Amino acid sequence: MTSFSMHGVGVSSGIAIGHAHLISHALLEVVHFKIEASAIDEEIARFERAIGLVKHDLEQLKAQLPKNAPAELSAFINTHLAMLTDKSLSEAPKAIIRNELCNAEWALKQQMDDIVAQFDAIEDAYLRERKQDVVQVVERVIKVLLGRDQLAASEKKLQARQERAMILVAHDVSPADAIQFKHHQFAAFITDVGGVTSHTAILARSLNIPSIVALQRARDLINDGELMIVDGSEGVVIVNPDPEVLAEYQLKQNQWQLAQQKLQRIKTTKAVTVDGVAIDLLANIEVPDDVVAAKASGAVGVGLYRTEFLFMNRTEMPDEQEQFEAYKHVAEAMKGQPVTIRTLDIGADKQLNPDEVVTAINPALGLRAVRYCLAEPHIFHSQFRALLRASHYGQVKILIPMLSNLAELRQTKLLFARAKESLRQQGIPFDEQVPIGGMIEVPAAAINADAFAQELDFLSIGTNDLIQYTLAIDRADDAVAHLYNPLHPAVLRLIQMTIAAAAKYDKPVSVCGEMAGDIKLTRLLVGMGMRQLSMHPAHILSVKSQILQSEENVLAKQARKILSLNDLEKIDPLIKKLNGEVH
Repeated sequence: MTSFSMHGVGVSSGIAIGHAHLISHALLEVVHFKIEASAIDEEIARFERAIGLVKHDLEQLKAQLPKNAPAELSAFINTHLAMLTDKSLSEAPKAIIRNELCNAEWALKQQMDDIVAQFDAIEDAYLRERKQDVVQVVERVIKVLLGRDQLAASEKKLQARQERAMILVAHDVSPADAIQFKHHQFAAFITDVGGVTSHTAILARSLNIPSIVALQRARDLINDGELMIVDGSEGVVIVNPDPEVLAEYQLKQNQWQLAQQKLQRIKTTKAVTVDGVAIDLLANIEVPDDVVAAKASGAVGVGLYRTEFLFMNRTEMPDEQEQFEAYKHVAEAMKGQPVTIRTLDIGADKQLNPDEVVTAINPALGLRAVRYCLAEPHIFHSQFRALLRASHYGQVKILIPMLSNLAELRQTKLLFARAKESLRQQGIPFDEQVPIGGMIEVPAAAINADAFAQELDFLSIGTNDLIQYTLAIDRADDAVAHLYNPLHPAVLRLIQMTIAAAAKYDKPVSVCGEMAGDIKLTRLLVGMGMRQLSMHPAHILSVKSQILQSEENVLAKQARKILSLNDLEKIDPLIKKLNGEVH
């Protein structure tokens, strides 16, 4: 058997060695055929039965979830259930069947393509990745329509392989699909599609197993049962490895597992450098139930709660009461630890009505986040009231995304003041001193960070967008993704400008983008003066380990040297040297 390797995007670290277990991609099997007008009602009934069966299966899966299952799983199933009842999937295909006299599978596939095209126009990477949820739901329905149960067949095949470590290979795999295999623990996931913020990636991180996405043709090139190595840290898959390579990775795997076991020992240890500088390690969360993972990781608070999840996959905005209950749940669950909640980061390219298509010449630079909320002040008012009410139940901080000028900030603060006054008039309690901060994720905001630091209570650097906008690179575009580099001198200087501005006015500043959870960048950020890092809970212990072995005064000297350089080729060796020092 020929040995070969593939490269993708590593979304969950670690090394797995096992045999390939392939699951098919039902969407590739959809064909188009005409039906007679007399068969329309029968075809629509077949479609409705398939929707009902998938809904029943998902409800059964949810009911069977073990108590110790990752919180993400229940949330993902709820998302898929909501999609099944949304008219864009449950009703629109019926109209296509009637109008085009086509089979249900084809009608559903055409409707899915339209929805996915709308998601592709969304600038925000996190929201754009949610299109995979639509695809996963549609694939489950199509599997029923095709009269196959690939997952049941896979389960039987797995039972015959219980003695071997298995690696799931798929075009994509939904969290609900993964739960179907609950009797077997996969060693790793690899998929053709997906990104860092896809639900498959989030699932893999929550299960703490290696995962690589965006491999493009893994499902086509890998044969069922082949021996594989998955290096989630490097984004590398090796199929049919040579004996020497296999032995090398078996050693690496043992070392990795020992390292992970050792990390658990520092769970309750405070993140303090050797020379006594304390660093706050906080968690990024997306749904209220994520606080379970945040607390289990040893996070000292929530540094970023993305509220978009509440607003997604539905035809109407959540009202104030629903939002309040969600925010209150997180505030109470963190038991007095800080909870930073970001206001709605959504754009005009994602409407309340998913059937409404809005096109923009350049959605990446369009009406989103604070711009959108200022254009729809009733949305801002409702969310501010809900956030303020939740502040009575914990240490809530409010974060405004994508600020680019002071006029936006002042308009926002005016609406914030009005929300406060409306609660006072009703006698509803809230924290009068609730802090309000701003995300520095637009280069203009970083350059003008001095002004923002004077008017805000805290700053939070959103490195994902800051890098994207600074370098004019869409990190979801494969053609230019290799140019996306957090160590670009311009990016580092914008971060340093923001840190300096916060220090000048004695305001807290944090990093809440992917840079915060990248252990290769931990020491650099600490050396630059960063004292708060917010990341996915799965990364906290690894980052803490780096901090515990570092001396801040040494890191500061190295960071100053790195910041003085203009050439990436000179920066990379210094970063490696910085990470090679153990104190």
